[in-house]
Amino acid sequence: MNIPGPEPRADGGVGAVAAAGGLHNYQLQLHAEYGPVVRFQLPGADVAVSVADPVLLEATAHIDKRPEKLFEFLAPLFETGNLQVMPAGEHAPWRRLLLSVLAGRPSHERHFARFTALATELADRWAGQCGGEPVELQKDLTALSLRMICEYALGGQVADPGVVVAAFEEVLTEHLGQLYQVRDPGPPEERAGRAQEALVHLRATVDRVVAAHRSGGRTDRSDLIGALVEAGEDPARIRDTVMVTMLAAHHTTGVAVSWALYLLGRHPDVAERVADELDRVLGDQSAPGYADLRRLAYLEMVLKESMRLYPPGPYGARETTEALALGGYEIPAGATVFYPIWAIHMNPAYWPQPGKFLPERFTPEAVAERPKLAYIPFGLGPRSCEGAALAMVEAELMLAVLLKRFRFRPAPGHEVVPIERFVLWAADDIRMMVSPRLPE
Repeated sequence: MNIPGPEPRADGGVGAVAAAGGLHNYQLQLHAEYGPVVRFQLPGADVAVSVADPVLLEATAHIDKRPEKLFEFLAPLFETGNLQVMPAGEHAPWRRLLLSVLAGRPSHERHFARFTALATELADRWAGQCGGEPVELQKDLTALSLRMICEYALGGQVADPGVVVAAFEEVLTEHLGQLYQVRDPGPPEERAGRAQEALVHLRATVDRVVAAHRSGGRTDRSDLIGALVEAGEDPARIRDTVMVTMLAAHHTTGVAVSWALYLLGRHPDVAERVADELDRVLGDQSAPGYADLRRLAYLEMVLKESMRLYPPGPYGARETTEALALGGYEIPAGATVFYPIWAIHMNPAYWPQPGKFLPERFTPEAVAERPKLAYIPFGLGPRSCEGAALAMVEAELMLAVLLKRFRFRPAPGHEVVPIERFVLWAADDIRMMVSPRLPE
């Protein structure tokens, strides 16, 4: 291939990733040293090529295959096969069905009032912490985002959503712990047993909701399970689809909002401009209506810029099914094409002063001057995130509710260090002091 990159290591590259402080940092280092196309070692991939140039990425956008080895850790969550790596022919119609629900306005509007109530509940709780201990953004906001997706995926038909949230956390903690070799204390048999019990509970919960839809004849296509039932999907496949939807949405939206509030806390001038927009658009309302989101243009720019600087998913991967010409190089069939999303978003050729927080990068005029794939927080091509539109609605709503009521500033002495744990996480949470903007 003659693609530049570091010399092969006997450990398969694990040591280089660890020395860099994680794969997200390693990608930044690789592209800074070797250029936009880099060959590197990746555990689970025989040949890995990372591409950080958005123009060159266009040549890979059609690929509809994920590397199976890299997604093996998710297989135990599904009984009908690992939905993250299903074959292209099966994936395309499944994706169209998901997009018909997840990307549709009727679906968003149907759940918006409940999402607002959940966000308001958190804001009410934070109001009691004003002037006291700092809030832990990631902890509280990821719990909120999971409650939202449970509401969305299960249609509000769960008696105790808190139990579902806890069970999902138990399952992911065990399986992501295997991926990152991060372990909670305690005998491994006990951990595995708890995770299995939680998985059984989740499957039984989803099965009950599916059965209620089928017996009650509910086929509302703005409801995820209703649309899957109407499409004639097998009950086990419906259950697995709900599980993968929860998986994809878990942490990501809450993490995105956490990083946005962190950046606003460090840039009070930007936060003040967001507050002014909220006051102008919402008036005395404490929360936006669905139609109001379109009028919160600067808030949307802030969210997009925060996801550029801290993309919730810091990378993605595809597998070539045939040889691919890329920037003067030939990538063989069966190679892993790695999408280093964080490195793409920090590419100085397309993002001058890439480390600066500048929401104005996302004015329509500025967006039109950049290649389409210079900004890909939700991935690209036929395997991009089906829930991107829903995630933006949730995140903008959460930000609007919280920023209408509060100011945020960094907790004194607290260091925020990005690490990669399936999402771009902060090692010791993001702790912020909260104060009321207006009299409560």
